[in-house]
Amino acid sequence: MAINMKSAKKVFVILGKVVFYTLESIIFALIPKPHKNVAGEIVLITGSGSGLGRLLALKFASLGSVVVLWDINKEGNEETCKMVQEAGATRVYAYTCDCSQKEEVYRVADQVKKEVGDVSILINNAGIVTGKNFLDCPDELMEKSFDVNFKAHLWTYKAFLPAMIANDHGHLVCISSSAGLVGINGLADYCASKFAALGFAESVFLETYAQKQKGIKTTIVCPFFIKTGMFDGCTTGCPLLLPILEPEYAVRKIVEAILQEKTYLYIPRVLYFLMFLKSVLPIKLAILIAENFGVLNAMDGFLGKKKKH
Repeated sequence: MAINMKSAKKVFVILGKVVFYTLESIIFALIPKPHKNVAGEIVLITGSGSGLGRLLALKFASLGSVVVLWDINKEGNEETCKMVQEAGATRVYAYTCDCSQKEEVYRVADQVKKEVGDVSILINNAGIVTGKNFLDCPDELMEKSFDVNFKAHLWTYKAFLPAMIANDHGHLVCISSSAGLVGINGLADYCASKFAALGFAESVFLETYAQKQKGIKTTIVCPFFIKTGMFDGCTTGCPLLLPILEPEYAVRKIVEAILQEKTYLYIPRVLYFLMFLKSVLPIKLAILIAENFGVLNAMDGFLGKKKKH
């Protein structure tokens, strides 16, 4: 009898929480959560030498954050640093770092800890794309995709998460991709690396939750193609519902998600619905939708980012 009462109580508690969390979600969908203050927070952004990383740096600097810039491209990174300083930021630090190299990540991370302090917001943004069909993609390029798009997350987490745990304060941001949610023709290695990055970030999020480290937040970002140059030549078959995103819009949504401590951000919003359909529709119907959204041919005109000479 005592066991039955205990089980019944547990069921009622769970049902109560289901109702509460559902209502909470609906309320915050209608009334956005208040933004947290990131002034003085040390924000490290990988891949800050151009594109999304550069815009994120400018945005966080405008919010009063201490900005740490990492990029393999020294010239581009110093240009970002100069732009951030010209925008009025007084504390911005640029480091040349190849995030695909574990030893280099650890070395530069130690330098940051000594010269700047403990990173409290880590944004893993660095990424590369080969844009080749699987059998046409050289092994070294596929390995590089994993090294930059996924393995770099392992090394940066190892470097900066311990201090976040010690302080019970921090925010881990994974810039994955819509290609980390669904496989895309012509992006086998990229999709695999982005799936891995998402799975890793999600696992560490649950690990910190299970260990009751409530001060450490996670935001996982899955955007469609963004006009940063990385996916030049790519197309969408339905620009009204699935547009190629403007960088400024993407950054605004990403920063907003971080400030509101959202765990997941898919942009555009139609991706939430498409992921639901992926889970419930017969595969032939899902492929039919993918065809009509232009997903199967999105990479046909891929040019990629032009290298500066």
